[in-house]
Amino acid sequence: MVDKKHFGAVEFGLRFGFALLLVSLTYNASGYSYLHWLLSVFPQLSPLFVLCSVLLIIGWVIFIRATITSLGSLGLVLLCALIAALIWLFVDIGWLSLTNFSVFSWIVVIGLSFILAVGMSWSHIRRRISGQYSVDDIEG
Repeated sequence: MVDKKHFGAVEFGLRFGFALLLVSLTYNASGYSYLHWLLSVFPQLSPLFVLCSVLLIIGWVIFIRATITSLGSLGLVLLCALIAALIWLFVDIGWLSLTNFSVFSWIVVIGLSFILAVGMSWSHIRRRISGQYSVDDIEG
């Protein structure tokens, strides 16, 4: 039986992996993404394209809804500010260059994936830090 109360690096890594898959399928710098596909076929849309569109929208709704619900507006703004500050720091110390669009866009993809993974994981993280359960965690 799976322990619903256990949450660790593997569980966060899975959430991050799914978030990274969702974000990079939607857009990435390689040229193979939903956005690139859309730009190449629009306005003639196939049933496969529409099916993929709906599946991506479902994924985004699940991740965004969970992220906003768990973090709230302030938490989401603070997490975005943290990622932006880290990117700024990496640029400032020379680890990242804004002139290489491909590398920078992958950093943004990873940052957005991290934000979504934290949003999907926040109730577990908060419970581990504080010992407090959220209302959704209480079984009747």
